[in-house]
Amino acid sequence: MMSQGELGFKYEVEHQGEGMTGMGGIGPYLDLACRSGMVRSVERHVKAQGEQGWTDAESVLSLVMLNLVGGDCVEDVDRLEADKGFCRLFSKAVSQGLSRKGRRGLKKRWRKEKTRSVPSSSAMFRYLAVFHDREQEGLREPGKAFIPVPNEALRGLSKVNRDLVGFVQTNREERVATLDMDATLVETDKASALWCYKGYVAYQPINTWWAEQGMVVHTEFRDGNVPAGFEQRRVLEEALKSLPKGVSKVRLRSDTAGYQHDLLRYCDEKENKGCGRIEFAVGCDVTPEFKKAVLEVAEEDWVVLKKRERSGELRETTRQWAEVCFVPNALGRSKKGPEYRYVAIRERMQDQLMLPGMEEEEKGLTFQTMRKAGVKYKVFGIVTNMDWDGQELIEWHYKRCGSSEQAHSVMKEDLAGGRLPSGDFGENAAWWWIMVLAFNLNAALKTLVLGGQWVYKRMKAIRFHLINIPARVMERSRQLSLRLSAGDSAYGWLLQIRARIAGLVLSG
Repeated sequence: MMSQGELGFKYEVEHQGEGMTGMGGIGPYLDLACRSGMVRSVERHVKAQGEQGWTDAESVLSLVMLNLVGGDCVEDVDRLEADKGFCRLFSKAVSQGLSRKGRRGLKKRWRKEKTRSVPSSSAMFRYLAVFHDREQEGLREPGKAFIPVPNEALRGLSKVNRDLVGFVQTNREERVATLDMDATLVETDKASALWCYKGYVAYQPINTWWAEQGMVVHTEFRDGNVPAGFEQRRVLEEALKSLPKGVSKVRLRSDTAGYQHDLLRYCDEKENKGCGRIEFAVGCDVTPEFKKAVLEVAEEDWVVLKKRERSGELRETTRQWAEVCFVPNALGRSKKGPEYRYVAIRERMQDQLMLPGMEEEEKGLTFQTMRKAGVKYKVFGIVTNMDWDGQELIEWHYKRCGSSEQAHSVMKEDLAGGRLPSGDFGENAAWWWIMVLAFNLNAALKTLVLGGQWVYKRMKAIRFHLINIPARVMERSRQLSLRLSAGDSAYGWLLQIRARIAGLVLSG
């Protein structure tokens, strides 16, 4: 071992600092988990633990906190246990609101004296294994898309998420729910994972994002070989059931994966849904028939598409849009088939740099092209049942590519969704769901409590400014307190945050 004296400083062990924590700002998340009812909701719905050992609340909440502080694997829970200040805060949060009888019940779950505050990594792996259903795995057929039916414990996590979204709606009501349905690929090296359409092994969960609230209302974990549009109507129906009270209008946005005629027909129906007719704008397949219809549009009917700057000013782009008279074969065979609007978007390719060998070939391009009067265009399509002006409709549809796709980046890079723990499908599905709970808890803190510019901050900034505050956790007369360094500007901010959390209305 080298001598530390060779450098400008040295490390020593502080034997008096057992209550020290480097995560003094994690307290507001624990406060909000309690105030929102998440802790009790986990105990009420999940039911993955028996009557002995760790509770569901301790297991799920520890993984939620693991996501928020930056951990990305099950073994990182041992790092949480090493932070004794965090452990004191965590234990307090788990028992908060319990009666004396309830607190005694927590102690009775252990035959010997409990020595840890957070489950060990081995205990956590055993916990996640409960979410895996081996009977469902036996129903798989080679070469076929298959989605295992979630067991009761996994369905419980979706109910916890529904309760959390309902809490946010209670405190910040939105009458309109714009739902963005989008799948995302999670690349993995697990031997049991399957190949995705991009040519690598992955899983492909599909998320339903509520744009107005900035939260995920529903997610379904899937194998990588399951097409994004597979059973999308059922997924939408489940997402609608997860919406809280107060929503009177639902709109749907999706890319071409949502171009499923049963899904569009379901949205266009007025009956059989509590929200009535769902307005939608979905990317449509650019088929040869669609291209033929686009070619028939007169040049004078094409309108320049404009882009809205942050200042609100509209700036002209190189793209154009036009209404297209098009009826797909799937609808044209029925006299009672619905009538939708089709909008085409084209962009000249003349001035764009092409890769060698692609000048005359479309193979390898991620978009469709067509030629008209010697000019080559990229071409895209949107189908809708809305009567909005084309500029407004396209501008609204494009917003899907910002918020929901940025959410995927946060899930996989800022949180632990990008590193799955197991080769078993159910364990990974639970890991993904718990990550979503962490994502939504963070969204709730930003919108309901922090506000302002913090609503748009990524986890990197929040960890730097809020979570990673050094503090000493102390207990006097059964009162737990966090002591910050003198002059730390975060002190006043933390008091404001806790006051706002205390003022939030509990869900009915």
